[in-house]
Amino acid sequence: MKNHIISAFRLTLVMLAVVGIYLVIVYGGSKILPTQGNAEIITYKGQKFYANIGQEFKSDQYFQGRPSSVNYNAAGSGGSNKGPSNEEYLETVQKRMDTLKLDNPAMKNTKVPVELATASGSGLDPDISPEGALYQVKRIAKLRNLPEEKITDLIKTQTEKPLLGLFGPSKVNVLKLNMALDQLK
Repeated sequence: MKNHIISAFRLTLVMLAVVGIYLVIVYGGSKILPTQGNAEIITYKGQKFYANIGQEFKSDQYFQGRPSSVNYNAAGSGGSNKGPSNEEYLETVQKRMDTLKLDNPAMKNTKVPVELATASGSGLDPDISPEGALYQVKRIAKLRNLPEEKITDLIKTQTEKPLLGLFGPSKVNVLKLNMALDQLK
């Protein structure tokens, strides 16, 4: 019995050291990031927004982000937990695709980018792919009376490339894109 207690105590000390070292590495690594591991807060028109949390844009004059299974409530992130064979999930995705095609009639015969029809695992993803943004250009150009080329150029300037050109996909932050869109004349 004494041997078991001593072994358990040693294992506890070893695991505390391993976990402690891991936490120091993660914390230290976060401090070299541009936001130093903190939220990116943007003040726009006197209101504060978190750029790293998905936002809902109700007007068709704005780019739409990923759907949210938690109604963009950052206090309770989470996915729907429904798999691709779940009938209710498939109906929801199909409704989203139908709505996108109605809202973007010029893109009726174009494949809908997956992130515009499916929610992310957290339900709060702030980014879409450049293809997801380009899918919405014709609608926004028409509603804002702007040339499509101007909006396409804006998407290109707002596209974040993968880290070191290797890690992750290219992405566009929808909040920042919509703020830049408001600045276009």
